[in-house]
Amino acid sequence: MEEKPSIIPVVLVPHRAEWADMARAESGRLKAALGSNLIAVHHVGSTSIPGIKAKPIVDLMPYVHDLAALDAKESAIRGLGYKWHGEFGLEGRRFCSWADPETGKRTYQLHFFLPQNENGIRMLAFRDYLRSHPFVAKEYEMEKIRAAAAQPNDTTAYNAEKNDWIKRVEKDAVAWAQRR
Repeated sequence: MEEKPSIIPVVLVPHRAEWADMARAESGRLKAALGSNLIAVHHVGSTSIPGIKAKPIVDLMPYVHDLAALDAKESAIRGLGYKWHGEFGLEGRRFCSWADPETGKRTYQLHFFLPQNENGIRMLAFRDYLRSHPFVAKEYEMEKIRAAAAQPNDTTAYNAEKNDWIKRVEKDAVAWAQRR
């Protein structure tokens, strides 16, 4: 059964080096739970881009061989403390979120895809483009600050607020990635 994520206020913090370590540790937990269906886990989202502010939520994009096999492991993902939200607006994705049981603050988000899914390809291209173009990454930080000021109390509305900027830059990122 799909669960809807709760509305979360927008908090942007300076980049933290610990996010990469958190991503690696959580990747290990996912590998233990999913076994051979898991191909790779990519750290994506703003916490994966050094030097810019981010919501302190580590986004991971696990690639799997088979979504039906992943769906069969829903209880294993829930057993790690995740909420299962299903596709949640992106075809071919399985979205999950984990909140710290003591504070209730969301700490991890999982975006499961097959490697050939164009949504996953776009997410990786966007991350790699911003990592390779620090000036564009700083522009993104400014867009995030603007969107947070416009929508401070609802992460979903904040994401919608910055969506046009992201879609514009994603086109450049995908074209850049294809040329590499």
